Amino acid sequence: AAGGLHQFMNWPGPILTDSGGFQVFSLAKIRKITAHGVQFRSHLDGSPLFLGPKEVMETQRLLGSDIAMVFDECPPHDCPAKAAQEAVARTLRWAAECRAQPRLPGQAVFGIVQGGVNPALREHCARALVEMDFDGYAIGGVSVGEPEHEMMKAIEVTEPFLPAHRPRYAMGLGTPAQLVELVARGIDMFDCVLPTRVARNGTAFTRKGTLSIKGGAVKADFGPIESGCRCFACRHFTRAYLRHLLNVNEILGLRMLSVHNSHFYLDLMAEMRVHLAAGTFSEYRRQFIAGYVPTQKILAGRRAKAEQEGGR
Repeated sequence: AAGGLHQFMNWPGPILTDSGGFQVFSLAKIRKITAHGVQFRSHLDGSPLFLGPKEVMETQRLLGSDIAMVFDECPPHDCPAKAAQEAVARTLRWAAECRAQPRLPGQAVFGIVQGGVNPALREHCARALVEMDFDGYAIGGVSVGEPEHEMMKAIEVTEPFLPAHRPRYAMGLGTPAQLVELVARGIDMFDCVLPTRVARNGTAFTRKGTLSIKGGAVKADFGPIESGCRCFACRHFTRAYLRHLLNVNEILGLRMLSVHNSHFYLDLMAEMRVHLAAGTFSEYRRQFIAGYVPTQKILAGRRAKAEQEGGR
């Protein structure tokens, strides 16, 4: 009734909608997979809801997104080999059905590569999707609780089989250091809840790593979250004041940390584009990784959260 997501949100920029495939993983307790799709039970009233390729693509067509994702099955990273094979087979069958559905004029459709940590399955899935000729290709089934080295391996064994002239998208990633490393591995697009999720916990991203704004160390620190940052929060508020807002549960504190973290991610991607164009990305990558100290607690918390709620 509002005329699609763009008019409803008053957002003129691009919109990507996901298919619900991740919820096949995250809502495992209230769903049943069939050959034709997935039967869910509402977590609110138990009412049934069926999602299959036709329903998923029709919904995304009505939403009016610029990029629609195919329906896929995202299995747990440690699932048995047979389960991973079955998930890939269903993902490919559903991808072909999604590919055949009507779409809006100009609406792009991306295929999603599954295969867990099995290189042969990843290659098979990627090759089969490329034969279907999608507008772009996503690497799914990562950031679902696996160790970081396994996540990187899944990306590394998949990317070579995806065409360089089409967008390559790593779903559900990642930390700033992960983004830099994944761009180095040929990835173009990302989505991640981390900037706002950690902001809600009082954590800010900086070029040296994460910073706890709720901690007593910044109680009398009247500088910005990060020197040189031009986001609204850093231009107008101090660490000490933001800490006060967070500790008295004032919503402005969460908003300002979300603004800063989102700004940080946008700046990071803009910088990488500049260095890629200038041919200086390798040195930029070296310097960034050398100066950035990851916070293992955030990564561990994120892995645990991935098992409970959405976000690939």
